Amino acid sequence: MIEQLPFFTPDHRNLAKVVADFTASEIEPLAAAETDVEASARRFLNLLAQADLLRYSVATNQLDVRSLCLIRETLSYSSSLADLAFVMQGLGTYAISRAAAEHIRDFWLERASSGRAIAAFALTEPEAGSDVGSLQTSAQKDGDAYVLNGHKRFISNAGIADFYTVFARTGSNEKGRAISAFVVGAKMPGFSVVQRTPLMSPHPIGEIELNNCRVPADNLIGNEGDGFGLAMETLDTFRASVGAAACGMARRAVDEAVHYSTNRKQFGKLLAEHQLVQEKLADMITELDAARLLVYRAAYLKDTSQGRQTREASEAKLFATEAAWRIIDSALQIHGGAGLVQGSVIEHLYRDVRALRIYEGTSEIQKLIIANQLLKNS
Repeated sequence: MIEQLPFFTPDHRNLAKVVADFTASEIEPLAAAETDVEASARRFLNLLAQADLLRYSVATNQLDVRSLCLIRETLSYSSSLADLAFVMQGLGTYAISRAAAEHIRDFWLERASSGRAIAAFALTEPEAGSDVGSLQTSAQKDGDAYVLNGHKRFISNAGIADFYTVFARTGSNEKGRAISAFVVGAKMPGFSVVQRTPLMSPHPIGEIELNNCRVPADNLIGNEGDGFGLAMETLDTFRASVGAAACGMARRAVDEAVHYSTNRKQFGKLLAEHQLVQEKLADMITELDAARLLVYRAAYLKDTSQGRQTREASEAKLFATEAAWRIIDSALQIHGGAGLVQGSVIEHLYRDVRALRIYEGTSEIQKLIIANQLLKNS
């Protein structure tokens, strides 16, 4: 728990308690009843807004990454969907907070932080996933507007978002330097959601199409060519919090495994009395503690140091998500057949955690980043 970690202020410790109480009373009771994914996501967002928690993901001033991580860990302990509702408000607005024109920034950030508008981050394309610089969506200047054409896939909140931060190519020069970012309203002519994508773990996600979508020039975020840097800064800032979400899921798996093994008997004694089960529990809690230390070290450095903490964030994301996968797998093994029952907590965790090793940079990409940062500074 956070009182054992050295990275927090009294305000962080108080926030952790507030969020834990909120999650236990408001999120946990609803988590088991998630049937309509889009309706549940909206409901969670409304609850987060009422609790005034969205201001910790929407960077109206300086984003506090430790608070972001604390909230994500606690929410994901009960519901990955509630965690998604929380963090997408931040991912979809971070570039806007950093570089949009003042009137555009104030308009959307106020609505996002109050829960009156749902945000989305539209970067990935069919042929541009890990290789962001290869995106093909285009934006051509036409008088006082830009005309956007292209297709985006795996866009979280597609279909429920009110606005999207869209990345498009505004030039034909080097990959990254030709990319710009735009605020695109969901009701703009030429914008459409063409598919909801069913995933192994329920998630409001889909594909969007931009067909001669005219976007006012004021909706350009920063200058032409700033998009690649803004996308990378967004991912770099939020990356450690993916590890925090993984820690929340892993912590739930540990708690479930301890509870089950101390109540279930086999061969005349409790599972927890078998040494091989004890070995699994020991490995699980050790990996969880190590993951949390890496996550909150990265968050602390991001909050208190100058510049980007790229390697530390990637280490946290890589280790925590991979460790959470192993922890949840071990928890399921301890549960045996009971862990395979559809609708059980462990079955949910097993499906929910898998995406974390992919989104916002796969584990393989994190290894490349870590090695590049190490070699660059050697």
